[in-house]
Amino acid sequence: MKAKRLGLALALCAGLVSVGGNAAAQDLFKKEIGSVEVGPVKDGPVEVPFITWGGDVATFHANGGKTTTGDSIYGKMGLKLQLRNGDNFIEQCQRYLKGETPFLRGTLRMMALAAEKLCENPDTTPVCFLQLTWSGGDHMVSRENLVTAADLKGKTIALQKGGPHVGLLNDILATAKLTYKDIHLVWCDDLTGPKGAAARFKSDERIDACLVITPDMVTLCGGLNETGSGAENSVRGAHVLVSTSELSRSIADVYCVRRDYYKKNPELVKKFAAGYLKGTEELLAAKKSWEAKGDKPYMTVLKMAQDILGKEVLPTLEADAHGLVSDARFVGLPGNQKFFNEGDASVTNFGPKSIKAIDNMCTVGFAKDHGTIENAHLDFAHLKTTGGLQAKVTEKKADKFVEMSPEDLFPDDPVKMEKEGKKEIFSFQINFQPNQDEFPHAKYAEQFQRALESAQLFGSAVMAIGGHADPTLMLRQVVEGGLKSGKLKRTGSRGNYKYSLGGKPFDLANTQEVIKQIKAKTFGDRPLATYNGLIKLSQRRAANVKKALMEYARMHNMTFDDSQFQPVGVGAREPKMPMPHSRAEMEKNMRVEFRLVRVPPEALKESDFDY
Repeated sequence: MKAKRLGLALALCAGLVSVGGNAAAQDLFKKEIGSVEVGPVKDGPVEVPFITWGGDVATFHANGGKTTTGDSIYGKMGLKLQLRNGDNFIEQCQRYLKGETPFLRGTLRMMALAAEKLCENPDTTPVCFLQLTWSGGDHMVSRENLVTAADLKGKTIALQKGGPHVGLLNDILATAKLTYKDIHLVWCDDLTGPKGAAARFKSDERIDACLVITPDMVTLCGGLNETGSGAENSVRGAHVLVSTSELSRSIADVYCVRRDYYKKNPELVKKFAAGYLKGTEELLAAKKSWEAKGDKPYMTVLKMAQDILGKEVLPTLEADAHGLVSDARFVGLPGNQKFFNEGDASVTNFGPKSIKAIDNMCTVGFAKDHGTIENAHLDFAHLKTTGGLQAKVTEKKADKFVEMSPEDLFPDDPVKMEKEGKKEIFSFQINFQPNQDEFPHAKYAEQFQRALESAQLFGSAVMAIGGHADPTLMLRQVVEGGLKSGKLKRTGSRGNYKYSLGGKPFDLANTQEVIKQIKAKTFGDRPLATYNGLIKLSQRRAANVKKALMEYARMHNMTFDDSQFQPVGVGAREPKMPMPHSRAEMEKNMRVEFRLVRVPPEALKESDFDY
């Protein structure tokens, strides 16, 4: 039962509500919380909510169970905590406001969902002080006819109302330059189960896509890179369109604390953060040791998680409990430092992400007035000392991607293109003029910004930069060489020529066949030399675009991973206009394409998760 986010299920509305065009008429979330009298935080052991998610297993370990034990990480720090299930987020918010607990646990967008209500009283304004994980176990599953995110326009999408997938959907739409006005929504009561999005997708063919957690995704299509066959409860043709396995900076799991409590108890909050990070380090070390040598301490932690969450949630340790932890991408001390301290350098950092999350909730209709989520601005060097952490307090190195082949990023085999088509998440292009080699920031700023922000969000995908060339000269040489050698026959009149090769029709618009014959030197050496020359020319242009893009990022203090951007010389292999008949059609072929591509795990030299 990997990535089972039961803790984010909200009982918001009965049944299913279909919304066309936009989601404007939704109930305000503060009405769901209701009228709650704000009270001071109660004395005694501090109540801490948790949810059913792999990131919370580190909390269980740090606390030694639901009640702090003396030999646990928190016990040795002098903390006395009582963990409480917070799967019902509405109830969490109510207890937070009443003072039953000073803490709130959820995703950053869940905090944004509640911010309007929580900020009505300045004392209960949420202060975000800890990031636990990024999600790797949430997915958009679509029907067969959807290939890239751009295909979502005009489609109907099912998701849980008010859950973590509202923000995930927002990221997917923004990447494809779509808005809620471009789609139709079907709101579901629950994240999973009979009232979840997967169940609706299976029962209603009018639903084009759904946002689901890993167990539902596996049921619908068989796995991340699989396609549903229609057998064993799968849906024929269903496949993963977008996943947090590559959109790895979409769903951030966090802890917030009441502003009044943080002011009075800063050391307790800091110890809680440091203890969680220590628990993370020990959990991941035990996990690694178990995977390598079968050592038992990790199983002990998983058994604790099973005892706390229940066997109905985690029936088995090795499959379900381990799967739950594996879908959580722990960020540790380095990830927290980056998330909270690097400001606007990335759209995935706390500042830009929290503001965007609140804006999104207002757009969807869950909030009317903008609340706020404050940054605790913890001293991470102090946390390292307090927790006795091993991780270094330095800037985290970015992912290192293995250089992929041009054929993997821009396959020229039609069969392979169809088979590998689901690797492309989305693409967009910039055009250039003949003999253009420079790509000034002022002219391409909008496209550069989009490419960088998309790469930041899709931290585990490659942004291929493909240089494309116009095939006109190459085609002219094919005709001239073919006619001269007699291998190519031409009939008809100008403007209506028809060609044959070896007695069979030969279509100059069939680019793959033309290139096949060029490589075989059917038409002589000149077309092949031109074909290779266009590859080199487009490779140089793609490299120049990457250079300009990196300069733009540095000028605007944006973080990036150089190896994530891979220039490719596509040449004349993918013309927009296979047989251009005008200057305008030729210029449509002269382009550089940004293509976000799903890559296999082996394409990463190292992970920037689990440090």
